[in-house]
Amino acid sequence: MTASAALPTLFVSHGAPTLALEDSPTGRFLDGLGGRLPRPAAIVVASAHFAAAQAVVGAHPQPPTVHDFHGFPAPLYALRYAAPGAPALAARVVGLLHAADFDARADAQAGLDHGVWVPLWRMYPQADIPVLPLAVNPGADADWHFRLGAALAPLRYEGVLLVGSGGFVHNLGALAWQGGPAPPWASAFAAWLESRLSAGDDAAARDWLRVAPQPRLAHPTPEHLWPLFVAWGAAGGAARPLHRAWEYGSLALHAYAFDG
Repeated sequence: MTASAALPTLFVSHGAPTLALEDSPTGRFLDGLGGRLPRPAAIVVASAHFAAAQAVVGAHPQPPTVHDFHGFPAPLYALRYAAPGAPALAARVVGLLHAADFDARADAQAGLDHGVWVPLWRMYPQADIPVLPLAVNPGADADWHFRLGAALAPLRYEGVLLVGSGGFVHNLGALAWQGGPAPPWASAFAAWLESRLSAGDDAAARDWLRVAPQPRLAHPTPEHLWPLFVAWGAAGGAARPLHRAWEYGSLALHAYAFDG
């Protein structure tokens, strides 16, 4: 592939697992997203729900669908996203990460958590593209995840779609289950992060805990933000907004593309 054929990287917000089945603005957006992109040879998804203290990529040849949630409608637990894995690509990912001085390994047992399979259920319902989950590191910072993405940038030229799946604003303790407008703290954080993305200012964004408004309200724990930095690091530059939506008051389900 030539440089002009490099795939973009994506950040998508996966929201609640019910996104897989419910009609919603974000579900309809994801339904059309796969068809707007060149068809990838494989997909690597950095998921907020796959966590490890080092860089880990799934290498299961037929990764199981993991229902890592409780108390949701029964039809969700019947869903199986039967995409194949790609152990050889997992080895390639580990090699790239080792070359960038990351402590990295492949996990031949890892399945597809809902941060992986819920958005892919809508984007690629045929489940016929190989999928690899990529762990985030809760103990690391934004810079670590940005560098992780940068190490995987060559995959963009090899037909691999790199997706970060998390949440743009994600505080489950502050949700308004009956709906309503986004509270000021959530709107302020989202507006600040959007401004940094549109300017391509990853340096300020990586310093989010110090300079963003209300960072610990927007993300009491950071794992849903780390996939954004993985996607950003793999392409760099300014982000292209794809979708904006709010659910349950403060849950921001925004999505972005990075074209490099």
